[in-house]
Amino acid sequence: MHAQLVLFDGFDPLDVVAPYEVLYAGGIASGGALTVELVSAEGPREVVGGTGGLTLRATAALDPARPGLVLVPGASGRVGEPADGPDEHIPALLGRALTTELPALLKEAMGNRSTTVTAVCGGSLVLAMAGLLEGRHVTTHHLGLDLLDATGAHAVPARVVDDGDVVTAAGVTSGLDLGLYLLEREIGPRVAHAVEELFAHERRGVVWRDSGPAPIAF
Repeated sequence: MHAQLVLFDGFDPLDVVAPYEVLYAGGIASGGALTVELVSAEGPREVVGGTGGLTLRATAALDPARPGLVLVPGASGRVGEPADGPDEHIPALLGRALTTELPALLKEAMGNRSTTVTAVCGGSLVLAMAGLLEGRHVTTHHLGLDLLDATGAHAVPARVVDDGDVVTAAGVTSGLDLGLYLLEREIGPRVAHAVEELFAHERRGVVWRDSGPAPIAF
């Protein structure tokens, strides 16, 4: 299995690095059953993140036809009203990503039955604002849940939400939990547990799925 982690200008480094390290370690622990790569819509290039100009290199173009996982991070920047430094405002950074070829590539990836599209934090908003999450159960950073609902998605205030071929995670540190869950789901719990022990990180919260009886209100 191959995982493509998407970079775009202004990306949040932790949204990328946390799941990258977890998935990479899972590839080692599984004897090469999983490979990981940083990609961008434009192809190989240096991509400047939104935290202190931290730069990562995309080594390939996002290939929506390639089976496996595609992970979309959020952006890192200012929250609230874009009074000062509008180019550093998170909605502006996400909006800029939507002006690239990324939405079309993600739409194609979501149409590929052999691909699972995943997202951390504001990455869900990229998908939602591109019109790709209507009717889907998803999560994002708690500050963006209302926006998800406004796009026609079903926002769930959970750490990780599994909606089949779309798996999303909440705030930035949830990328660790997403990575570990994807290892468990795609490779197996023994490999996921080994990586969990290596990283000294216990996954938080229940992975929400649209199954089982609905709870009675407390």
